[in-house]
Amino acid sequence: MKVLVLGGDGFCGWPSAVHLSRAGHEVTIVDNLVRRRTDDELGVQSLTPIAPIAERLAAWEEATGLGIGYEDLDLAQDYDRLLAVLDGLRPDAVVHFAEQRSAPYSMEDSGHKRYTVDNNVNATHNVLTGLVEARLDAHLVHLGTTGVYGYETSPVDLPEGYLEVTYPDRCGGTVTREILYPTKPGSVYHLTKSMDQLLLQYYAENDNLRVTDLHQGIVWGTQTDDTRLDDRLVNRFDYDGDFGTVLNRFLMQAAIGYPLTVHGTGGQTRAFINIADSVRCVRLAVESADQVKGRVRIMNQLAETLRVEDLARLVAGMLDGSIDHVSNPRVEAAANELALRNSNLRALGFQPILVSEGLMQESIEIATRYADRCDRSKIRAESFWTRDRRAAAEEGQ
Repeated sequence: MKVLVLGGDGFCGWPSAVHLSRAGHEVTIVDNLVRRRTDDELGVQSLTPIAPIAERLAAWEEATGLGIGYEDLDLAQDYDRLLAVLDGLRPDAVVHFAEQRSAPYSMEDSGHKRYTVDNNVNATHNVLTGLVEARLDAHLVHLGTTGVYGYETSPVDLPEGYLEVTYPDRCGGTVTREILYPTKPGSVYHLTKSMDQLLLQYYAENDNLRVTDLHQGIVWGTQTDDTRLDDRLVNRFDYDGDFGTVLNRFLMQAAIGYPLTVHGTGGQTRAFINIADSVRCVRLAVESADQVKGRVRIMNQLAETLRVEDLARLVAGMLDGSIDHVSNPRVEAAANELALRNSNLRALGFQPILVSEGLMQESIEIATRYADRCDRSKIRAESFWTRDRRAAAEEGQ
């Protein structure tokens, strides 16, 4: 199949693009490289050294004999160029990773909040209108987040995107219908993913677009079988307070002898998935397009749910590390329960990798190998959801 990977230079996009290529698909990446410029803005760099995009693509062709195309454009702003790419390539599938992906970054200040909404919502809407205008019957696979559900404090197994509700009508009868599960976004980033859901639903119903929305958990790990083929193919490893996902951040901290920073009580339960599983799930979604018709297909893309405190203790125990409980910058419950169903992906053959299966060692080895690239001043979170949260953190220092 011809597959267009939007945001294909990023943490999830790059390993997904090369995985799809190696699986036999004709892949073209669309990316304006904004994530690299964000490193410059924040004064931080990926722990792993990321080669220029041209070098990455050349290394992939040298390692596998497979070519990947590349288009440099801003999806949120360059609609005419996006339309030209869609019309020219006529892809069978479009995988959409091209959104600002950090909750802390989205909460830095009003400028970052506005940028996140402008970039994410416009990009998604431009892709949808582009597919309609180009008259493409391409399957759109959108990377969402489990965070759209909020973080439950009751023992409910969250369904895959939909909820059946019943309510009385004015004639004394009842009405039963299926609705999108009510969203409870915990940041402006999560809010944009909630907005995406409505955009996807509208265009699926109004224009018969075929859409899969992957509600993905927190991604941990760095490498996949494909990115290991050459050092120039290595994936990003973010450890900073804005973009470092919690488990990767813990692994890096322990590897360099830095106390593991647990926000608040550590009683927050989160959904997790290994990067190698993430790329496999994307491919399973792309290759099962024939199952998508009518409504948006929603898949909960996770392997397991774990408490942050339990993760910290596990990592600290592995590497004789220490734990530092710091003020929580987020507005959230001190502890929560969280369970999600993932039967749709399991029906496609998904067998998840669990944290207990030992793949953390590879991330520890990478963190140790590139420890000299770590800027310790960038590790702690500096983005606070409210003024009160910032004040509480400053009082605790």
